[in-house]
Amino acid sequence: MRIALIRTSMLAVLMMVLAGFMFGNLQLVYESSVQGLKIWLEIVFPAVFPVLVLSELMVGLGIVHFLGVLLEPIMRPLFRVPGSGGFAVAMGFISSYPVGARLAALLRAQKLVTRSEGERLLCFASTADPMFILVAISVGIFHDASLGVVIAGANFTAAILLGLLLRFHDRKGASSKTGEDQKGSLFLRAIRRMSQAQIDERRRLMEILSDAVNNAFQTLFGIGAFMVVFSVIIKFASTGVISEVLVPPLAWLLSALQFPEQLAHSLVVGFLEVTQSMRSVSDAVGPDMKSKIVVASALVAWGGISVHTQVASIISSTDIRYKPYFLYKIVHALLAGVIAFFIWEPMQGQLAWLKSTVTVFTSTPNATEQYGWTTLLVGNLTLMAATLLGFFMFVKLVRYLSHR
Repeated sequence: MRIALIRTSMLAVLMMVLAGFMFGNLQLVYESSVQGLKIWLEIVFPAVFPVLVLSELMVGLGIVHFLGVLLEPIMRPLFRVPGSGGFAVAMGFISSYPVGARLAALLRAQKLVTRSEGERLLCFASTADPMFILVAISVGIFHDASLGVVIAGANFTAAILLGLLLRFHDRKGASSKTGEDQKGSLFLRAIRRMSQAQIDERRRLMEILSDAVNNAFQTLFGIGAFMVVFSVIIKFASTGVISEVLVPPLAWLLSALQFPEQLAHSLVVGFLEVTQSMRSVSDAVGPDMKSKIVVASALVAWGGISVHTQVASIISSTDIRYKPYFLYKIVHALLAGVIAFFIWEPMQGQLAWLKSTVTVFTSTPNATEQYGWTTLLVGNLTLMAATLLGFFMFVKLVRYLSHR
């Protein structure tokens, strides 16, 4: 009770200080808000919206149930999650941070995973996507496409190792049951499971599509609100007293670990938001590139409190707990930093070859700057439409085979 009161009081004081900063720096607040809104509109919305819609449609059409049966022999022995979790992991790895969280919450709401399994999925499926690392960070910020290979390799390798480690999370927690239908081949069982899911689904196709679009918009607008708010908080933290208080102890810690002290400010920004911290790391004067990439890899894996608040908001409608996500993301960040440290030297030859061969990226600092966000969104929607057409044809095939 006393701890909760102290926590609430500290939060109230912090909000009052932030409010005072905002009223005293209205122009700065406006500029930082516009910057956060621009990142959301040009990068997050066109990249995430089609994925969210597609994911909910796959659940409604029974595609996830089909994949769950096929992936069961892999996912349960390795990660102690059902096969349907493989869908969340795959979509989370190729999409942006909140997609993995949204899918973990969706699978929990559909009772396809237990709370313990949902927490495992949440912790290692919610991570940065390859395009964000390879284009936005390595090309748009570091201006070197080859560096993204190290950051992405460290991030996803650490995520897989974290997934294996999470087998031991909540060992006494309930596990979902395997399918009772064990007759026939794995593929035929998957088809029957998908057919049964379509029978159990009471909504019509247009209702499923409408719900998918509405849920995607609701999730994305919530993400956008968090990004705008944290853009202001980051400006406050990086230019005010908070930065002066936090930077010296972080500089001492970096020095003890044989890392340049100039990256301490980047850690303060990176604790709050990952995109702006990458620019801080890139612009830091003095540190060698290896140190920058190690810190960048750790911050990308951490994701920032901005992403953490988005995740907490997404899972708030379920019984999935946020605390394990917070703790295991620290482990993810440490693993990613260590992996980047050890793979930097062995990959120098490959990076030199990549710099001489991959020239198409170096002339395009940002896909959204060259083509415009509408073109990127239309391209993603076209890909989604083609995928949906394939899904619908597959649904018809399943119905035909299941009634033979």
